[in-house]
Formats: sequence, structure tokens, C-alpha cells
Amino acid sequence: MVQDEISENAKKEYPIHYFTSPRRTIAETDVVNFVNLVGLHEPFFIDMEFIKEQMDETHHRRFVPAPLTISIGIGLVAPFIWGILQDVLKDEKVGPVGGMTGLNARIFQAVYPEDTIKVDLEVSVREKTKKGHTLVNIRHIVKNQREEVVVDFLETALFMPPKE
Repeated sequence: MVQDEISENAKKEYPIHYFTSPRRTIAETDVVNFVNLVGLHEPFFIDMEFIKEQMDETHHRRFVPAPLTISIGIGLVAPFIWGILQDVLKDEKVGPVGGMTGLNARIFQAVYPEDTIKVDLEVSVREKTKKGHTLVNIRHIVKNQREEVVVDFLETALFMPPKE
């Protein structure tokens, strides 16, 4: 996060912009590919007998790693995020994108292969700093096919001060 002090604008109320992503069904192949890609070779994800013997009865089948659910959640809004950010920032003076400065997630329940998820997105300017940085909150509320919240995470994006 930007370490400079928050300006008086931090107290300003910024509107929240809402968006709902398209849906996507998660396949068993998605889980296997993700686990192998990131080296997540824990028995929870690769050993079905371990899952049956050692996991709670609600988890007697392979489940989707939470980082994969978060990644798919980001991916579901990716084709639209730049347009959404432009709309959110249309009345703000900002410079170039500085990148992601934070991610805070809460997992509420498991996602399984064959579940279908979507993202309800809430985007707003969080604050402007004294040095001219703009912080934007991008809240992803990931829901399954039953409209149950499975993951809720807040991504913070930084925009540099405008070039003079």
C-alpha cells in the first residue's frame, strides 16, 4: 500500500459501481491443471483415498483450491475490468496504472468440480492520497449456482498521480 498520508478527499463518499460476470463451470481438469501448475501437491488435492479417510464427511470428494476459485473469479471479470475502471474513474484525475497493492480474501464454503460460479463485482474509489495516488477497491463476491457466497475478496488497485 502507498505509505503517504491520506488526503482530505479520503472522507469523500465515492459511488459504488456494480457488475455481474458471466458464469463458468469449473471442471475436474481445471483443478488438476492448477494443482500441477503451481505445485500444490498436497494430499487434499491429489490423493482421493486420503480425502475419503482423513477429511470431514462434507469433503469426501475433490474440492477446488481456494486460490483457483479466486483466480477464476478475477478471470471472469478480466474482459470487462478496464471499462469498469474507466467508468469508476471518469471524474477523477489519475495517472498510469500502478498495479495491485493488496488482496484480502474470506472463504465461506467449498467449491467442487462441476460447480458453476459467477462474480458480483463492486468497484469504487477508496481514497486519494496527499501525494496524488488513487486507490480503488475491487470487491469480488463469488457465488455458486445456488447463489451462495463461496469466496468474498477485496482487491486494491493503485493509480499513479496524474502527469503534469
